[in-house]
Amino acid sequence: MLLVGGAIPALLVAGIVGGGCTSDQYLYSCDDASPPEIYEAPCPDAGSDAERCDGGGNCTGTDDTGTGGGEQEGEGDGIGGGMSSLCAGQCVPKEPPGWFEPLLLWLGPPDGAPDCPATAPVPGYEHHADLVVEPYRCAACACDPPEASCELPSAWSAVDSPTCPAGPRAQRTSFAAPDAWDGTCTTANAIPAGQACAGGPCTQSLDLPAPRVLAGACMPSVVEEPAEPQGGFHWATVARTCAGVTAPAPCGDPGMRCAPAPPEGDAAPPEGFLTCIMHHEGEHECPPTYPSRHIVYEGADDSRGCTACTCGEPSGTTCSVLASAFSDEACSTVVVSVLTTSEAPFCGAIAPGTALRSKSAAVIDLDPGSCAPGGGEPIGEVAPRGAVTFCCLDRQPQQPEPPRARNPELG
Repeated sequence: MLLVGGAIPALLVAGIVGGGCTSDQYLYSCDDASPPEIYEAPCPDAGSDAERCDGGGNCTGTDDTGTGGGEQEGEGDGIGGGMSSLCAGQCVPKEPPGWFEPLLLWLGPPDGAPDCPATAPVPGYEHHADLVVEPYRCAACACDPPEASCELPSAWSAVDSPTCPAGPRAQRTSFAAPDAWDGTCTTANAIPAGQACAGGPCTQSLDLPAPRVLAGACMPSVVEEPAEPQGGFHWATVARTCAGVTAPAPCGDPGMRCAPAPPEGDAAPPEGFLTCIMHHEGEHECPPTYPSRHIVYEGADDSRGCTACTCGEPSGTTCSVLASAFSDEACSTVVVSVLTTSEAPFCGAIAPGTALRSKSAAVIDLDPGSCAPGGGEPIGEVAPRGAVTFCCLDRQPQQPEPPRARNPELG
């Protein structure tokens, strides 16, 4: 089995080359005890006695003039020169250590990628560039209303002053409801008629604290799923590599290598193929011989998601309570009946000396309020992975002319 230098990059990338192979400068053999000779064509610039060229570009036999395997036309002319008559592709600068040898690279939109040309028919892995990330949409968060209750005011008191609110010297007499009162009629802490205090009758005004709303935490929920699918991503540019499979002939300049040439008439990049060397591990600076750098990637990792829905503290909670005081023990003879709210206590004057023997209360309205939703925000990113560096010629070498056999009769 013979694998030649020009095919190695793409074959390595494609996973074709196996173990047990040894290499020379241009010839790669895999455990072949008797590899065939590569170059069997007559020497185009040798004499009539020359029979064939060996793998180093030397001709066996001598011509009538004794020149033998002399220097080839165009040897050492730079890119595209140097024994170009033996190279079926193009003579280009050799790659530095650590780089794959020259191959063809096409860069462009994914829907326009061409097949590998006949000059380099072995495709390698496709890489990508110019990552386009669509916006990531999360579900809208909401908060269920909190569980809430209205705590009835229990610390009722009579004041021996008709002024509301009473001054610091006023005397208060407890008319409090029992603990955990449910608002039903109660005679707890009854005050008889005419009871005297330092400022006169103890019952000259009635003071009620505001009811209190007890609200629990809100539970978060999803109110609306995204109308469109979660944001995706795609690549705007595809990088396609192509390598040759035929044995490369040597170039006259030891610093040059025979590599596949782009198809004849190939358009200028980005429509056409570039001649490039490749480093498959990360981003690297380009050598002077291949100055045009292109960074591409094997793929991308999408770590995006959404933060969990949360809820703030309840706000806007209110309740209203109808509180009534009675002069009898059966909650039938009203002394005062007032609608008090959680936003304000009540203080009101009553007839001096009036008996306060019973009371009742009932919740009229309860608004549990609401909680502000939070969360549901996009997090994470789409990050390219597996950077690969291509360094390319900034101009294509001139195509060599095809090999020509010399007619011995013409000398």
